[in-house]
Amino acid sequence: MTLEFCAPCLFGLEGPLGNELRHMGLAGVRAEDGRVYFSGAERDIAQVNIRSRFAERVLIVVGRTPASDFESLFEGVRAMEWERFIPKTGAFPVKGYSHSSAITSLPALQRSVNKAVASRLGAVYRLERLPETGETYQIQFALARDEATLYIDTSGVGLHKRGYRPAQVAAPLRETLAAAMVDIAGYRGRGDFADPFCGGGTVAIEAALAAKNRAPGIARSFTAERWPNFRVPWDEVRDEARAREFDRDYSVFASDIDGRAVELARQNARRAGVEKLIRFSVADATKFDRRTDGGILVTNPPYGERMLELRQARDLIRRFGLAMRELPDWRVNIISSDGELEKLYGRRAAKTRKLYNGMIRCNYYMFK
Repeated sequence: MTLEFCAPCLFGLEGPLGNELRHMGLAGVRAEDGRVYFSGAERDIAQVNIRSRFAERVLIVVGRTPASDFESLFEGVRAMEWERFIPKTGAFPVKGYSHSSAITSLPALQRSVNKAVASRLGAVYRLERLPETGETYQIQFALARDEATLYIDTSGVGLHKRGYRPAQVAAPLRETLAAAMVDIAGYRGRGDFADPFCGGGTVAIEAALAAKNRAPGIARSFTAERWPNFRVPWDEVRDEARAREFDRDYSVFASDIDGRAVELARQNARRAGVEKLIRFSVADATKFDRRTDGGILVTNPPYGERMLELRQARDLIRRFGLAMRELPDWRVNIISSDGELEKLYGRRAAKTRKLYNGMIRCNYYMFK
């Protein structure tokens, strides 16, 4: 059956995610703030969960309804065909949010949606009380401008959690954001790639995964895999994803002045299966001197929140900018929440792009 899906993403990643979904052959791709809608078959539940680099999760759109008050919300939700998705024994917890709407109480909204779904399923299955002893079908609602959209989550744990980073250094980038930074910078596995402030290695690992064309979700599990009423060929989709991988040598370099961070990055790369594709080293980024024909550099330099840390971080960017003047053939891409970065770096960016790391607004500076 044809389904409508929604793939939430970090703000600023709607473009890369939309392009990715079109490349997978999905139809009806339509971007809104922080999410991309598309249509597909049950099989695409596996395809997008396993292969997407930029989506935060994959939601099935159950329906939409006016919701200016609790009565209209209840009746609209009860009219939706929940039995298409949730079996007799399925559990259906509810969560969601309200924005610019008359109804603002989230606990009351959760109760109303839950009662409406229970009323519908109880009538269909002819049960006064639903057991909810089976697999979980997490319901989400988004109430905006007095209209509610109802979803069922197929992913479970967010897709940015690839499974290779159980330990984290301070202020890490989300994996989905790191993957998008690599994509926006134009790295496709050719030439040199470097991150001289690698921290836990997320940017370099996502670059290696993209270069090898390895599906980021190939080694993890998803909630929908346990749904008995969906015929989704998970093993087949994983095998197809493995068949798409490339087997070549790549020049991906990751370094940091902190040896402990480099060791953590190496361990993360090992868990991701790309340790052999990345060359790790302990090095000072302000002395970056990789004398090659040039390449692409993508990095997230440290940013201090306290005054002393901020002065040190800004001095670090000044010295890094001086080092990069000696290497004009490198295309430098820096993400930072510091609005003074161009001044500190010593050059105007050819292009900037607003990106969000979680709820933190950043600028992505692209120096040609």
